[in-house]
Amino acid sequence: MNPTASPSPKDMVPLLDESGPRMSMDEMKQIARRQQRQDWLFHQLTRFFSWAVLFALVGILVSLILNAMPAFAKFGIEFVWRVEWDIINQEFGAAIAIFGTVVSAGIALLIAVPLSFGIALFLTETCPVFLRRPLGTAIELLAAVPSIIYGMFGLFLFAPLFAEYGQPALQSTLGQMPVIGPLFGGAMNGIGVLAAGLILSFMILPFIAAVMRDVFEIVPSVLRESAYGLGCTTWEVVRHIILPYTQKGVIGGIMLGLGRALGETMAVTFVIGNSQKISSSLFAPGTSIASTLANEFGEADDFHLSALFALGLLLFLITFVVLAAAKMLILRAEKSKGSKT
Repeated sequence: MNPTASPSPKDMVPLLDESGPRMSMDEMKQIARRQQRQDWLFHQLTRFFSWAVLFALVGILVSLILNAMPAFAKFGIEFVWRVEWDIINQEFGAAIAIFGTVVSAGIALLIAVPLSFGIALFLTETCPVFLRRPLGTAIELLAAVPSIIYGMFGLFLFAPLFAEYGQPALQSTLGQMPVIGPLFGGAMNGIGVLAAGLILSFMILPFIAAVMRDVFEIVPSVLRESAYGLGCTTWEVVRHIILPYTQKGVIGGIMLGLGRALGETMAVTFVIGNSQKISSSLFAPGTSIASTLANEFGEADDFHLSALFALGLLLFLITFVVLAAAKMLILRAEKSKGSKT
């Protein structure tokens, strides 16, 4: 054999496994074919799962559109900003429900995001080691509480206390301010849009805090230690190291909480008041898309049912727009990082 020539496959067979029994060329081919079949089956199975999710999503969207067509055929796009919701006269509009949904979810985020950030920061940066696991477990257990329990807590415990202590305090302080004062006026009965937003903040806080804690923990310790070694304070480490490194995860956690707040049904139904009107006061009762569906879906006739499907379609679109905006925000942040580097 020419020493400079490349060895043939038959010559390479004895070199594959010197410690065990040697494999013939036919056995190697059988193993390769079996591995190819396994790879092909795995690829097809994962593709099926992906397409199944997509088909389910398209099916939900098509079902909503078909059932909502009668309402949109009668009212057109004006259905979105119509404020009438008259079941007797079959006059419907989505403005009241959209207003309650967006405002209550916005209040929930305004309260839950800073608290979640503080909780996650404490658990990962400043909390004593012996407290991290118990506190982290307690936060995760809050996420497992059913929504109807939050609703019962809000109606029977939180609402009376909020009416007796919380609303008078807000009205005597923030209610006296020139611009935001009207938001905290009106009757103080403990239920309303503000109460719904507060209950929603309790619900979404453990989701956002758990996600933030997890993404904060994946930051390499060498980055933290290098920053502290340069003399950075804890806040400087969080601002310049942890937040840039975990930006995607933080935004994802916030969007997860927002999605939960937008689609929450029972907890909001208990405390929002279920009143088809828009008021300038956050103390006033209102409604949301999810609570309207929960209250009226079981007793709706054909056209009323179509209007409810139209509300469901709008909730689907609102959620889609929010998630798309979050994705665009992440992409823009990544581009800005690239331009800086």
